[in-house]
Amino acid sequence: MTGLIDTHTHLYLPEFADDVNGDGTPDAVGRAVGAGVTHMIFPNVDLTTIQPMKRLAAAHPAHVSMAMGLHPTEVGDDWQEALHKIHDELLSGIYTAVGEVGIDLYWDASRRTQQMKAFDAQLSLAEERGLPVIIHCRNALDETLEVLQSHPAVSAVMHSFGGTADDAERILQTGSYYFGINGILTFKKSTLPDAVKAIPTERMLLETDAPYLAPVPMRGRRNESAYLTHTASCLAEILGIDMQEVADLTSDNARRLFGIAAC
Repeated sequence: MTGLIDTHTHLYLPEFADDVNGDGTPDAVGRAVGAGVTHMIFPNVDLTTIQPMKRLAAAHPAHVSMAMGLHPTEVGDDWQEALHKIHDELLSGIYTAVGEVGIDLYWDASRRTQQMKAFDAQLSLAEERGLPVIIHCRNALDETLEVLQSHPAVSAVMHSFGGTADDAERILQTGSYYFGINGILTFKKSTLPDAVKAIPTERMLLETDAPYLAPVPMRGRRNESAYLTHTASCLAEILGIDMQEVADLTSDNARRLFGIAAC
């Protein structure tokens, strides 16, 4: 079977600090590969996560790509200074995408203006570098689409999409964006099973968002990339296709968006 691609996972975070191989790298990477997840994308969070992310990616160059950006919940008063460092990182040419970036008004709506400005600036960085964007959008669809309208040439994925069919249609009317589908799909009260039917299959990507949002039947545990198979199986059932087809179409989509070589 074509290998699955986890387009959004944070296996470098402290949650995996005690889960290590003899070489000091998280065993979660090996378990993912063993489960058929042949490639993973690590999106950055803030300035403190850059080095841990780079170390783990360097230990698994055949299986890991990286994205560089400032997460919206980490946008503070010094966000412009932080973006100078993000820009310098992007100049290295080692990154597959800009991310994860966007707008999150769930935790602190008072940062709305700063987050919109930081998002806009990072979309400009993506344009400058010719890179796709991994977008974090929580309780901020209006604001996210408003900023995106100023950058029509940007290719992007709406990471951890958990909205409705109407939300999906609004996003697709704004641009030909991709949708990151993760464990939310498996949750009992999720609107996503209906929403995915409004998403063209050529715009679907799989992700875990590990260590968060573990899919059923792993819900409540620390998530990891090996669990991507549960989300893939759920998607196959909803679409009425087999796992092979889900792997083929989502991995093809990921390679097209991120420029990942065939696994």
